[in-house]
Amino acid sequence: MSILTAVHARKKSRTALLFRWLWRHPGITFGGVMIAAIVLLGLFAPWVSAQDPYNQDLLNTLLPPSADHFFGTDDYGRDIFARVIYGARISIIEVVLSVGLAMLVGIPLGVLSGMAGRYIDMVIMWVMDMLFAFPGIVLAILVVSILGGGLANLLIAISLFAIPVYARLSRNLTLGLKRMEYVEAAQALGLSWYRIVVHYILRNAIGPIIVQSTLTAGTVILAAASLSFLGLGVQPPMPEWGTMMSDGRNFLGINIYLSLFPGLAIMLTVLGFNVLGDGLRDLLDKRS
Repeated sequence: MSILTAVHARKKSRTALLFRWLWRHPGITFGGVMIAAIVLLGLFAPWVSAQDPYNQDLLNTLLPPSADHFFGTDDYGRDIFARVIYGARISIIEVVLSVGLAMLVGIPLGVLSGMAGRYIDMVIMWVMDMLFAFPGIVLAILVVSILGGGLANLLIAISLFAIPVYARLSRNLTLGLKRMEYVEAAQALGLSWYRIVVHYILRNAIGPIIVQSTLTAGTVILAAASLSFLGLGVQPPMPEWGTMMSDGRNFLGINIYLSLFPGLAIMLTVLGFNVLGDGLRDLLDKRS
């Protein structure tokens, strides 16, 4: 009996420590809960909404919110709530693939630039500066205009203007870390570049990179919605938030809900990523 009591007390203490830690880091708690809720809604969309986001009912168009249609219906009679929930799936795909592609290309370039130095560093940073010279959304519009609309081209366009962010960040981290005593000791012992980069550079740089990825995610959501709003991103009838806002702008005087609820979804998602990023930055900042 005493053993069971001790195990129960240990579980209670761990739970108390967890809640205390979450209470001390409200940014991580609040942002994490928001993002987790959006991800779960997108993943379990068929169970959250019984309506088909593509099903048209032309006899029930532009309806206000009701018990049958929580967010109302659009100009084709499609359920707005279902389309917003299913739109979370597309936003999750946009964030994961765009940020992942930008990190996959930008981080190795930045590490190579920081480790190699001299001419390689100059050439890589010169290319990154050229990409930085264009405002992100303008560069994305240019790329999508050349490649055409669609989800795949949208992801390429967004990733392109995010690559310099990770390249510069990883380069600066590499320049600082390679001067540390343990890295110099590893070099003196004859360790290969691969082992030094993997075990000493990337392992210590992962914190700032994770923080940057959460902040970039909010930018990806806004950029993707902006391009889709302009007709350069995801094309109808896919339930993408920016496309839904674009479709609803012609009916603002009749039914504001067509644009209101997708806009709120974008705002809450971006807010969640930004708050989560700020919380992670405060947690991982050694000075604080």
